[in-house]
Amino acid sequence: MSDKDDLSKRLAVALKWEGKGVPTVVARGEGHVAETIVAKAEEAGVPVEENPLLAKALSAVELDRPIPEPLFKAVAEVIAFVLRASGKMK
Repeated sequence: MSDKDDLSKRLAVALKWEGKGVPTVVARGEGHVAETIVAKAEEAGVPVEENPLLAKALSAVELDRPIPEPLFKAVAEVIAFVLRASGKMK
């Protein structure tokens, strides 16, 4: 597989959560759009977790919509990772 093939298959999803309620999907994309989402997150100091299966499931959620209940546990684990990585949770 070439680097071009690898890039075209990349997928990224960005979530927004304000500490209460259900996280929402605020960005999603493949290929170059995915690379831009990850780059913007890194520039903003937002930790990035690679989880292709979760990204695929979340990519089916419409933008600005809450995540579906079956994904709550997986997303909670990602939020815990982000909070630990930022030093806000031990």
